[in-house]
Amino acid sequence: MAQLEKVLYTAHVHTTGGRDGASRSDDGKLDVQQSAPGGSGTNPEQLFAAGYSACFIGAMKAVAARQKVTLPSDVAIDAEVDLGPTGQAYGIAVRLKVHLPGMDKAQAQQLVDTAHQVCPYSNATRGNIDVQITLA
Repeated sequence: MAQLEKVLYTAHVHTTGGRDGASRSDDGKLDVQQSAPGGSGTNPEQLFAAGYSACFIGAMKAVAARQKVTLPSDVAIDAEVDLGPTGQAYGIAVRLKVHLPGMDKAQAQQLVDTAHQVCPYSNATRGNIDVQITLA
């Protein structure tokens, strides 16, 4: 297991009630009601999709800066997170559809592939869940 060389940030979130509860960050910037999928609040899969896609865009920005490549201003990701049984337990699977409008396809694919090696979410999930990343 890879160890952090240095902690850059620590998120603090207090959750009560599980899927039918609430989560609030210590700074109050995150304050959500949660529910099972299809319920009235958000759910952990939606939060994971939002976190992974935002983090992946950040990784693409970091890679682009290193490579001196300009990302389109309207870079976007459509993220899908599936929840389902895996034998006696439950698991998730992820699909990220990356939109890099106007960018050369080969250059965009190379950028996405490199970002997938850099992104903390990609590194955390690699070998643990099915992650599919495609260009739109």
